[in-house]
Order: sequence, then C-alpha cells, then structure tokens
Amino acid sequence: MADKRLDCKDCGSEFVFTESEQAFYQEKGFENDPVRCPDCRKARKQQKSRGSRF
Repeated sequence: MADKRLDCKDCGSEFVFTESEQAFYQEKGFENDPVRCPDCRKARKQQKSRGSRF
C-alpha cells in the first residue's frame, strides 16, 4: 500500500490518505476511501453532535 492523494468533497482541497489510515480502514472493514479531508470530517462531526442535542 502507498499513500493516496484524494480531493475533499466539501472544500475541494487535496489531502493524503496515509498507509496507516488505509490499514485502519481495512481493519475496521470500511470499503470506501474517505471523501472529506480531516478538517472537514472534524467540522461535520461537530455539526452532527450539536444538532442531536435538544
């Protein structure tokens, strides 16, 4: 496995999907590569957690 360069679905910036991240995804059984950069993933996760609290 080698590092992959991917484009973020949200902001369009390029990010690296490292070998260790790929191994983690494979270990967890995830079949798809990430579509968002780490910053956008973090922002989306925070948005979701704020939206579920009432």
